Amino acid sequence: MAIANAEALKYKWDRKTLKPYTSVVRSRLEHKGITVHNVRLNGSAASHVLHQDSGLGYKDLDLIFMVDLKQPDAFQVVKHAVLDCLLDFLPLGVNKEKITPMTLKEAYVQKLVKVCTESDRWSLISLSNNNGKNMELKFVDTLRRQFEFSVDSFQILLDSLLMFNQCSDKTMSQSFHPSVTGESMYGDFEEAMDHLRNKTIATRNPEEIRGGGLLKYCNLLVRGFKPKSEVDMKTMQRYMCSRYFIDFPDIREQLRKLRCYLQDHFVGMEDKRYDCLMTLHHVVNESTVCLMGHERRQTLALIASLAVQALSEQSVQAVPSFTCYYQPAPFISDGNYNSYYFTPVQTVMPCSHSYQTWLPCCN
Repeated sequence: MAIANAEALKYKWDRKTLKPYTSVVRSRLEHKGITVHNVRLNGSAASHVLHQDSGLGYKDLDLIFMVDLKQPDAFQVVKHAVLDCLLDFLPLGVNKEKITPMTLKEAYVQKLVKVCTESDRWSLISLSNNNGKNMELKFVDTLRRQFEFSVDSFQILLDSLLMFNQCSDKTMSQSFHPSVTGESMYGDFEEAMDHLRNKTIATRNPEEIRGGGLLKYCNLLVRGFKPKSEVDMKTMQRYMCSRYFIDFPDIREQLRKLRCYLQDHFVGMEDKRYDCLMTLHHVVNESTVCLMGHERRQTLALIASLAVQALSEQSVQAVPSFTCYYQPAPFISDGNYNSYYFTPVQTVMPCSHSYQTWLPCCN
């Protein structure tokens, strides 16, 4: 455990209207009969508060409401409460009586997820933000796996901050503010903090993570993080790839997942998309053992085509060296042909057949 930087956290809350909205949501849920045990800041935002120089940054503001969802209509109650609270934060002059829940959902809800199994009972409502930092509200009764890697396993309990205004009329400052407690779902808080400070990649049982944590792993590598153990990570990579292709077996589903991930996780860092894709290409090529030959080649072709597309969207002059892939013309297989020209690349879209050979072109 540790004490987080409450003043830095307060600044982010005030800036994004997060604190008042969170308090209203909590109050509305309890009024509707949903018990809220505590509220936590989760994931990369929590990591950023605990150690701002990690290089991770944060994509969204992730909040976890630990609640009871055993009632038959609990999920619907939570969704309606979140949408109703949005009305309280609309600008003055808006006719709220004419705004329906469906209108609010279409305007603000970017993602709506409900999971109800024997081991997991939770829902996620992602509220879009024009400034690029979405507010993701996760309502958790039970959740078997709450992190991918140790560096994003942190949670900060926010109840003391939420209760502060109800208990005191003073303004928070560096010398006067409530304490907040940080925890690590990885297990050992100090070990996880050491990984965060030293940019170390470590995880447990990646086969339990949806997608195996494969894309996050490649993202961490691009950001300068290093595996805790090269030998162990080679084994981990095989588990990551196996789970990734279990969850995304179809080439079109892989395309959708990759495009969404690149769009969501590289805002302001578009120049890193190519590096991430080529890192993914290397890991899949080296560690995938669960696919048939033609499936593996097709996946590698998809990743390579997206990498070329990402490279074309940035200045080639800014990249000192790169590897590009293209579909060779038939005459290149002729033994008498000793040279080739680099021609414009056509993006390879998912199709029913695969390409047998890809030639590297170094520049």
